[in-house]
Amino acid sequence: MRRVVITGIGLVTPIGHEVETVWGRLLAGESGVGKITLFDAGNFPTQIAAEVKDFDMSAIGENPSDWEAQDRHTRFAVGAGFKAMTDAGLWDAAKKTKAFPYDSERLGVYTGAGEGEQDFENFTKMILASIDGDPNGEFDMGKFIQCGVNILDPIKELEQEPHMPASHLAAMFHAFGPNANCLTACSASPQAVGEAVQLIKRNEADLMIAGGAHSMIHPFGVTGFNLLTALSTNNSDPSGASRPFDRERDGFVLGEGAAMVILEELSHAQKRGAKIYAELVGYGATSDAFRITDIHPEGRGATGCMQQALDNAKLTINDVDYINAHGTSTTVNDRVESLAIRKLFGERAYKIPVSSTKSVTGHLVAAAGVSELIYCILAIRDGIVPPTINYHTPDPDCDLDYVPNKAREVKVNVALSNSFGFGGQNVTLAIKRFIN
Repeated sequence: MRRVVITGIGLVTPIGHEVETVWGRLLAGESGVGKITLFDAGNFPTQIAAEVKDFDMSAIGENPSDWEAQDRHTRFAVGAGFKAMTDAGLWDAAKKTKAFPYDSERLGVYTGAGEGEQDFENFTKMILASIDGDPNGEFDMGKFIQCGVNILDPIKELEQEPHMPASHLAAMFHAFGPNANCLTACSASPQAVGEAVQLIKRNEADLMIAGGAHSMIHPFGVTGFNLLTALSTNNSDPSGASRPFDRERDGFVLGEGAAMVILEELSHAQKRGAKIYAELVGYGATSDAFRITDIHPEGRGATGCMQQALDNAKLTINDVDYINAHGTSTTVNDRVESLAIRKLFGERAYKIPVSSTKSVTGHLVAAAGVSELIYCILAIRDGIVPPTINYHTPDPDCDLDYVPNKAREVKVNVALSNSFGFGGQNVTLAIKRFIN
């Protein structure tokens, strides 16, 4: 079986756009949450989010005006992909030699990306046009459609589709191999990584750009999550609003961003002298098959995907040194994830550091899982695990070691990254310190 290693990483997040900056702020517990500035949220129950700040395409040498038609999720994805390819030594080499240091037909892209920004302003104009002139305010579909034909930009309508980040990544890097996107809510990007690993193991590619991107900080996105009562309404204390596993938690904080990794077949990486961060050894994916918004109360899907990842990696519960939890800061998720870890690991569950980095970054939705995978990689590299900040009041249903409020030195050889999405999709990735 072909082995798959990680040779490049890239991030665009609410706490920074460079890996070392993000890692430093994460370890220091510096929250990326603040008041929403992307639109006027003054009348919403939730008025806070974790926005990406001060990023434009000039950061990767592109002219921002050339990317005005592309949505935030695409710009984030291309930014993170560029950083990952550069970090892997692939893009710099291509620019220096004027030739790609890889077979383009053996380089693929697999993203777990969400939809782009919704054109809320033009949508409201279409609604108003549809009732214009009717004394009873009755909706006229013909007027609605005609207004849309007149004012909507077809390129922008195309660009908000979830598959567009993968298309732009492929075009930029001449990736002629497999290209796909999945959108399984919060488990999308780790599912993309897991499936990309399988493509390399099946010898359908040697290299894969894999990860996710999402931006839902817009009126439709916030409205939807408010209707589901999933978001924190702790507007008076933005930096303290995301508080996973704390008894006073009241919902997650919406974030945005992108994270990409370069997955590479081991001998391919060694032949070109690539640095190797870690080996991706396990992938587990399950479905709760329970409710659209609730995970199974006994954690059957969460337990199952962690067990699958360990089995796939040929590891046991005694091998795991750290778990990056899904840890959303919702009442149900945190309780059930804690239960699932206890069920699988037994007494050992109390000896494993378990932290939720969403306490710092907010929830990047489709992009969350791979950003958290990268934090596991860095924990292996540096021997330190990030904290769960805002943890002050213990919850008897959440009784594990959540690395409260302060990073901790821990030798990590094996880490699990959990992602559990709406709809009951569950993914766990297992990574291991690389040993030749």
